[in-house]
Amino acid sequence: MSFEKELQKRSGERCELCGSADANTSYAIPSSPGNKLAHHVWICPTCLQQMENIETADANHWRCLNESIWSEEPAVKVVSWRMLHKLKQLDWVPDLLDIAYLEEETLEWAKASGDDKDPDDIVKHVDCYGALLHNGDNVVLIKSLDVKGATFSAKVGTVVRKIHLVEDNPEQIEGRVNDSMIVILTKYVKKSAN
Repeated sequence: MSFEKELQKRSGERCELCGSADANTSYAIPSSPGNKLAHHVWICPTCLQQMENIETADANHWRCLNESIWSEEPAVKVVSWRMLHKLKQLDWVPDLLDIAYLEEETLEWAKASGDDKDPDDIVKHVDCYGALLHNGDNVVLIKSLDVKGATFSAKVGTVVRKIHLVEDNPEQIEGRVNDSMIVILTKYVKKSAN
């Protein structure tokens, strides 16, 4: 039996989030530990469209989370929990999040997407002009730098390819210059298109 048939049977042919009889989509939950039936939910076009365009989400539609967060199905709980975190600005959501209960394994799965993290709390690495840096980017040095413990200096204009971000320090990146891995301050680099 296909995922769709199994999901229809599991859901009673209704959207597992809002209960709509218009459900017609097998939704594979992002950041799932696998791609089994247990990692999908059966949803309606309205829920799908609003999940994909959270800026236009109808607050009244998502009141359905008051019920779906208590589902016996872990996949439904995960999607409900993630949606609640995306809608935290609504006055009723924090109270529901406070009382919602997810088993430890289900909560870990729900948190895998990072929806519970405040965007302002995420460490961001930016170059000297404020451009966001990512692992694997190329940068150009805007200042000659003395390299501690080495017999060379990194000259202005040097391209550092495939940088690595220092995880907990937004002011530092790592990159290879003259075949040596060095730490570079982000204020001395600009992001390169090459």
